[in-house]
Amino acid sequence: MNHHRSPILISCNALGHARSAGFHFLLALILSAAGWPATRADWPELRGPRGDGHLPAPGGTKLIGIPLQWSETNNIQWKTEIPHKGLSTPVVMDGQVWLTTATADGHDFYVICVDAETGRIRFNERLFHHENPESLGNGASMNSYATPSPVIERGRVYVHFGSFGTACLDTTTDKVLWKRDDLPCRHYRGPSSSPVLFENLLILTLDGADHQYHVALDKQTGKTVWKTNRSVAWNDENVPGQMAKDGDLRKAHSTPLIVTAAGKPQMLSAGAKAAYGYDPRTGRELWKVQHPDFSVAPRPLFDRGMAYIVTGFTKKELWAVKTDGQGDVTESGVVWKLKTRVGKYASPILVDGLIYTASDESFITCLDAVTGETVWTERVGGKYAASPIYADGRLYFFSQEGTTLVLKPGRTLEVLATNTLASGFMASPAVAGKAFYLRTRTHLNRIEAPPSGTR
Repeated sequence: MNHHRSPILISCNALGHARSAGFHFLLALILSAAGWPATRADWPELRGPRGDGHLPAPGGTKLIGIPLQWSETNNIQWKTEIPHKGLSTPVVMDGQVWLTTATADGHDFYVICVDAETGRIRFNERLFHHENPESLGNGASMNSYATPSPVIERGRVYVHFGSFGTACLDTTTDKVLWKRDDLPCRHYRGPSSSPVLFENLLILTLDGADHQYHVALDKQTGKTVWKTNRSVAWNDENVPGQMAKDGDLRKAHSTPLIVTAAGKPQMLSAGAKAAYGYDPRTGRELWKVQHPDFSVAPRPLFDRGMAYIVTGFTKKELWAVKTDGQGDVTESGVVWKLKTRVGKYASPILVDGLIYTASDESFITCLDAVTGETVWTERVGGKYAASPIYADGRLYFFSQEGTTLVLKPGRTLEVLATNTLASGFMASPAVAGKAFYLRTRTHLNRIEAPPSGTR
């Protein structure tokens, strides 16, 4: 693989036979004392190193060298068929690509590890079995039983299938270190929210038709540390219609984002009928803002004390909310609202004071993050469920039809390239080194330009 690695890290890989947790801890201390930075995953979770789709982090100026153009016959290093069905984003670390999949009927749930260099499936293990999973119903085209993305750190990967099961595996031995399958939630149309890591915690989001809560597990043992129920009043007992009766109005699919707000950690979380700020260490609710929507999927954004949150599936509004409030801030905390052409599946992305949102009605809209004013909105074709990324000064948008639209960020629409892969994108992309790892509906693809002079 063409990742840039320091000699020290290569030497560490050569010591792979020393697999104990104590060895890894001692090694980290040695590297730290020597002045080496802590090793991080290339793409550790949904939406990358900061959870916001940026690579490198905002403020970074070094170019990565990821490709601008590709096709089924150009700049594709390998293409590996992934069995069954899954929409989870791959995570990448130390030459390993981890992702999840499940049988289409929801009976069996798998974790897969692919060799990043060759595309060979090196590990494919069934972790959970369910005798009577609830059908995805009319959500089957937009969801799967393996939609939550894994999260990875040095030595461990955490995979989550909602209430069907959560597990931690050793990335060196592939051994399952712990499992949980006792967290109740009727997802009704399938689980979607991905896990997040914070300090010693693995935080899960379960927003179903019957239960709606966050739970934090000790990442070493899998034991529950805290649990916090959604506090909004549902008031839907007498609402007419089948959706209210079935519990749709209480569901959500979003993944929380942990940020530093006013010098303290805060977890931004979008749920049905409300969005929230929590203390991720304790689960204590800090604030909430109420809205009338449900089934929100996009992940929140954060910048300069402001959370940017999509409200849901039917009204699809994008709200800017101040994160310094306490209690119910519905009247005091909302700064602006965008009410048209908001993406209901793909998360928005923020670059240089501009927010871009891609809808499933073929529009991309650019708006000013401070004022909420629309800068431009253009019909570009395609429907968007995968979340965009920003890298090498470009915006990449991945459509359900398999087209990747590459744009130059700015106050006018400028298309740099249009690329196509077969079978289309539902999972969001991952980047490691100079390569994209793009999961289509059927395959995992490594997209990378060959070294200069090798064509």
